Amino acid sequence: MTNAASANTSHPWGWDFFTPQPHQDTDLFKQFSLIPGLKEFLMLRQVHALEHATVWVLSETAREPSQIPDTSKRPSAINPPQADNEALGGLSTDQGFYLYGQVNPVHLQRAVCLALGRFQAGEWDLAVHPRCGTNVSVALMLAAGMSLGTHLLLPRSPLEQLLGLGLATTTATQLAPDLGKVAQKYLTTSIPFNLKLVDILETSDFWGNPAHFVLVRWSALQ
Repeated sequence: MTNAASANTSHPWGWDFFTPQPHQDTDLFKQFSLIPGLKEFLMLRQVHALEHATVWVLSETAREPSQIPDTSKRPSAINPPQADNEALGGLSTDQGFYLYGQVNPVHLQRAVCLALGRFQAGEWDLAVHPRCGTNVSVALMLAAGMSLGTHLLLPRSPLEQLLGLGLATTTATQLAPDLGKVAQKYLTTSIPFNLKLVDILETSDFWGNPAHFVLVRWSALQ
């Protein structure tokens, strides 16, 4: 999910621990297809990555959406995404994602197709977004864990406890952005090698907010 908070996008995010393979999710599903909900889980991770990439592509040409460049043929050694339109946000499901913000459906469809093409060309950094809700979840868990740790380790006097809470909060704030990116890369997103665009629908989300829904389907690679 991509929310509307501000963020710094100046740091590169290399996929350094492993190289995503086109058949990785297909093979995983074939081997463990009897596990309930596995396909939906795998698809949700891929949709989440596509949501982020679509926001990146739309953000690159927010002022001139009709001029979205076709970069699907670029080599894999590229710079990480930089532009971010904070007026755009998204919410992923295992069937597609909701996109919030003012956007032409034609431009949205083109952006989704370009995002898929750029993933195929090796632009895997598009899967990570600094405004993703994963970062917020990581920050909250980290702050809670460190606060509990300082509470148990430090003396029980109010001053020490207050200082410990401040230290824990500050440290969590500093560590959360980088840990959030790691969590996105290896837990909550996966390169969408299996996704095919089905349709763009003007609709509303679970809470009645107007949005476009990008409907996708799973396509098993042979």
